[in-house]
Amino acid sequence: MTGIAILGVAGRMGRALVEAVQDSPDAELAGATVREGSQFLQADVGAIAGVGSTGIKAATTLDAGCDVIIDFTSVEALEANLELATRLARPIVIGTTGLSEAQKSLLSDTAREIPIVFAPNMSVGVNVLIDIVGRVASLLGDTYDVEIIETHHRFKKDAPSGTALRLGEAAADALGRSLSECAVYGREGHTGERTAREIGFETIRGGDVVGDHTVLFAGLGERVELTHKASSRLTFATGAVKAAVWLAGKPPGLYDMRDVLGLSADQNK
Repeated sequence: MTGIAILGVAGRMGRALVEAVQDSPDAELAGATVREGSQFLQADVGAIAGVGSTGIKAATTLDAGCDVIIDFTSVEALEANLELATRLARPIVIGTTGLSEAQKSLLSDTAREIPIVFAPNMSVGVNVLIDIVGRVASLLGDTYDVEIIETHHRFKKDAPSGTALRLGEAAADALGRSLSECAVYGREGHTGERTAREIGFETIRGGDVVGDHTVLFAGLGERVELTHKASSRLTFATGAVKAAVWLAGKPPGLYDMRDVLGLSADQNK
């Protein structure tokens, strides 16, 4: 049984993570944090998440009484959370999106000391989609235009979503392109004809949409659309718990959900 500690348990994802841990036959809740001054400080974590009593009280920090940490808090908290995991010598699963290049470098540096799973989307279905997108792009080739459309709730702070960018990377890699050189983020005005190598992104924000992603391969006379729609944050939380259970006992390294699901060509990172 893997003991999991959740950072930011009072947030939307934090509450979903509590439920996912409670539902998992392979995991148990071993700790949880809230911000200093939170109204939920010392409250039962199960009561916060609405799943009944757990016997675990929300604190402002963790001790070493867990096997793995899960962090879906914020980019602002990333450095402190990595320092915490390193100090406790505990693996950490990170699902926070919108990381800067410097923060991604920090992840890589920290992964030399502790095992880390980092993925912009922990959904099993999305990660299978990422795998499929690369295969389809390779089969269809350069004669099909690639466009990525993503929709999220009004509260999401980064755009395009990390998942959309990862889907774009999968297509670009399969086509022998660099996403940083061929990505086009939205279009407006007299743009001229679409170039053959660009990969376009369209972002929609509104309401309470959990997360929709579509990769469109448009050819002359036909198109292929690959779509994933998430209807509950529990989808991401369940994937994160699966990743945490998998990560326990692994050597230091930077892993992603492809490793967790056995989709990676290199299982010896």
